Amino acid sequence: MDNLQMIDERLKNIESLLSLQKTVLNFDEVAAYTGLSKSYLYKLTCSGGIPCYKPQGKHIYFNKQEIDQWLMQNRKATTKEIDNQAATFVTLRKGGAK
Repeated sequence: MDNLQMIDERLKNIESLLSLQKTVLNFDEVAAYTGLSKSYLYKLTCSGGIPCYKPQGKHIYFNKQEIDQWLMQNRKATTKEIDNQAATFVTLRKGGAK
């Protein structure tokens, strides 16, 4: 790779990092940020599966904080957490089974 290509690639990386510092993201930025395909992201916006805004009725915008919350929903418990819940359940059952 020559110097110009390397500089161009690094500049694009810097631009993408800077764009993620914004609080309001456009459609392309959210696709890049989440790693979702544009077609799937479009389906989510149409079905109401992801929070978004259409102030002019045409362009779609997203609140970055809402996207972060959306990405972090439906957390999967760790094995240790499940074991602790099971132990608590069994302990409570033994106490109530008298």
